Amino acid sequence: MAGKARRVLAGGVALAAAGWVLREVPAELGVRPLTSGPDRVARIRRSPQFVNGAFANPMPEPTTMMTTPPVGLVGELAKDRQQRRPAGLIPMRVPPSDPPPADGLRATWYGHASTLVELEGRRVLFDPVWSRRPSPSQLVGPKRHHPVPVELIELPQVDAIAISHDHYDHLDMATVRSLTRTQKAPFLVPLGIGAHLERWGVPAYRIIELDWEEETSVAGLRFVATAARHFSGRTFSRNDTLWGSWVVTGASKRVFYAGDSGYFRGYRGIGSEHGPFDLTLMPIGAYSPAWPDIHMNPEEAITAHLDLGGGLLLPVHWATFTLALHPWAEPVERLWREAKARDVKIVVPRPGEAVDAAAAPSVDGWWETLA
Repeated sequence: MAGKARRVLAGGVALAAAGWVLREVPAELGVRPLTSGPDRVARIRRSPQFVNGAFANPMPEPTTMMTTPPVGLVGELAKDRQQRRPAGLIPMRVPPSDPPPADGLRATWYGHASTLVELEGRRVLFDPVWSRRPSPSQLVGPKRHHPVPVELIELPQVDAIAISHDHYDHLDMATVRSLTRTQKAPFLVPLGIGAHLERWGVPAYRIIELDWEEETSVAGLRFVATAARHFSGRTFSRNDTLWGSWVVTGASKRVFYAGDSGYFRGYRGIGSEHGPFDLTLMPIGAYSPAWPDIHMNPEEAITAHLDLGGGLLLPVHWATFTLALHPWAEPVERLWREAKARDVKIVVPRPGEAVDAAAAPSVDGWWETLA
């Protein structure tokens, strides 16, 4: 009798899981923007970045992307797996709850790319991902190496939520739905991503879609969508939404968020047009020789920071999820070494730790015991 009860219970759990997959996974995949309404379609087709039915990188440097797994990838994945995760618990900090500095610049890194920037009394949340896995299903995919430092319901009210592109580790349906309920701020996104947000319940009046070099003003801050060398897609169909980076400027402070990008010479142009920047948020992890054009390595992040005219560099896109074959701590170790060699000021906060850009603490190597 007990065995039968266990089988019935297991069958019920399996049916519930199957129902969840059938209901939620299609929503996670988002919407093809070219089927989402005439106004959005017209804007997409007018974009200089939209070529032959898809968005493309216009940089003069060639961009190649991995379309099939490299030979030996399976063997590499099975090798040295322990090095691709921290050896112990990642130290956390409780984010501050006091009001943002009225005329200063403070940043709180929550893990991976998710970062809150407080700029002259305003708050901007970049690429918030609170789910356990950056995946269309929470049953598969890389798991977090550390919890989020603060629950979404406990976040302070923000003035803007800026998204760089639609990959799962930067655009998370569950997080978007929660922020739609708990926040009032608009979502600033590259062209096409508004179609995903609308499907997930974000009101149209809270969605601002921009092409590269288009700008808008929110809460007294100027936002400019700028270039990145990357790609997009939540299914096997690629590049039907745009990707990008963000320039955010106040009365006297300037911030650059790179999103995901390979290095390209256009960073110098962004710096001369919109910089110099008091703070740059630069991705340093998930690089590989198999995809050299779409993710920077740490040394390239330093070069891009200098091209941009950056003051303080805060590294993102590392530590939280294993998305490449390099050892867990290698990105930040290489970054620290290159920063010292090229006299670049960096700060490496623990998840949840707030950093005052004008009084950033020296690097203390907190990750070294976990490498």
